This record gives sequence, C-alpha cells and structure tokens, in this order.
Amino acid sequence: MTQARPKTEHDVTAPLDAAIEDDDRARVRQVRRGRVRRRILLNLARFALLVLALGSWEIGVRTKHIDKFFWGQPSGVWKQLKVWVTDGTAQGSLAEQIMVTLQEAVYGFLIGVALGVLLGIALGRNRFLSDLLSPFIKAANSIPRIVLGSLFSIAFGFGLTSKVVLAVVLVFFGVFFNAFQGTREVDRNLLSNARILGASRWQTVRHVVLPSAFTWILASLHVSFGFALIGAVVGELLGADKGMGLLIRNAQNNFSPNGVLAGMVVIGVIALVAEALITALEKRLLRWRPPQMAGDAGI
Repeated sequence: MTQARPKTEHDVTAPLDAAIEDDDRARVRQVRRGRVRRRILLNLARFALLVLALGSWEIGVRTKHIDKFFWGQPSGVWKQLKVWVTDGTAQGSLAEQIMVTLQEAVYGFLIGVALGVLLGIALGRNRFLSDLLSPFIKAANSIPRIVLGSLFSIAFGFGLTSKVVLAVVLVFFGVFFNAFQGTREVDRNLLSNARILGASRWQTVRHVVLPSAFTWILASLHVSFGFALIGAVVGELLGADKGMGLLIRNAQNNFSPNGVLAGMVVIGVIALVAEALITALEKRLLRWRPPQMAGDAGI
C-alpha cells in the first residue's frame, strides 16, 4: 500500500485563500453594480430635472405668464438651433463658428495653463521672488479682467490674438494660485530626503515638487477651460467677424432671445464636453492614487 502524503501548510491554507479571493471578487462586483445603479439614477434625476425646468418654462410662455419677447421659449431655441444646423448662419456654417471659438479658447487655455504652472512653481520655490511680486500679482488679480477685452481689442485688433490674450489672462490666475499653493504644500521631509540623496534643483522639482502639486494643478483645469471659453466669447462680443460670440451679439441686436439662448446652449455643450475630457484625463493620470484620494464622483 502507498503511504498517504502528509498535509502541508499550503494544503491547509489553499481552500481558505480561495474563499477569501472569491469573497473579494464578489465584493468588487457588488461595489461596481452599486456605482452603475447610482450613475443611472443620477442621470435619470438630472434628465427629469431638465425636463421639468424646460416644460415649466414652455408652459409659462404658452399661458402668457412668461413674456417670450424677453425670455424666449425652449421650442423657439430648438427651432433656432435647427436653422443654424441646416441653413447655417449669416457668417457661415455653425460648425465654422464653433471651430473659431474653440480655437481661441484652446489656445488661450494651453498658454494660460503653461504660464500659470511655470510661474506658480517658480514663485512657490523661491520665497524672495514670491514676496517681491506678491503685491503686484494680488493687484492684477483684483482687476475685473473682462474689461481688459476692450483694451486688447484696441491693441491687437478684432482677429484671433485679442481673444487668445483675454483667454490667457482669465485662465492664468486660477492655475497660478493652485500651482503656487500646491508647491508650498510639498512635504518638507520629502524635499530634505531628496537633497540628502544628492538630487539637483531640477531633479527635486521634477520628481518631488511637480508630482506633489499635480493634483492642485489638475483641480484648477476643471474651471480653467470655462474661463478660456468666457474670454473667447467676450472677445467676440466686443468685435469679431466669426465665432459664437458674434452670433450671440447679432441675436441681441435683432432682439432675438432665442438666438442668444441657442448660442448659450452651444457654448454650454462645448464646456460639458471639455469637462468630460478633463475628468477622463485626470482619472487616467491619477490611477496610481487610492480611489478616495483621486475622487470618484464629481458634479
């Protein structure tokens, strides 16, 4: 007869390990199902809220409780959008107007973010420079920057440059202050350890400061593109030959609230798409962080 092999520690613990793994997988599936259900309920609630608001508005106009001459009506906004899509606008196709505004906003966004990050980290790392320039930056930040659009229109004309410069100014300060504060919040122990290990100034910034300030910088991007759109549209309202701002200004001059609101709807859709892209980028770049730190739900 063959002698039975004695049980090893692996033989004893293997069933327990398998049961734990199955339990973990079941828990993960349950969490995912819960997130899916929450997302579906949230989207349904948002859609119901939108339908309620637009339906109340339309009913108010049809029952003469809301004056459509001043406030327009949802059905009129929809008709205006269909006209722009099918017949185009006086300045060209709707897609062309969107691309002009989007180009101005994207250029302003990229330049403003780059300048804000560079100067924010530079001043955050250099206390003398931050103390020297602090009153000037605070004074510049207190200026209503929208009014600079008129100055930029005079200096740079009604072309692309004036809109991009205004968008840069609007984007810059939000990104700058976040990058500056994120740099100041870097763990001093990490900086000390980097110096002890012989890291140069550039290596310290690249491997310690920038990753630590990264979440602050990403947080500022969510509102920065909206500011870039505002800069582009305001610049077009002040003077342009194409763009969504020009469509809104023409609708205003023609006393067409539906045209103004239709332009706002298009700009809102652009902003929502940009926000979704920035959120996807943030999740991809912050995959290394724990879920509670990276942030799972957003408005």
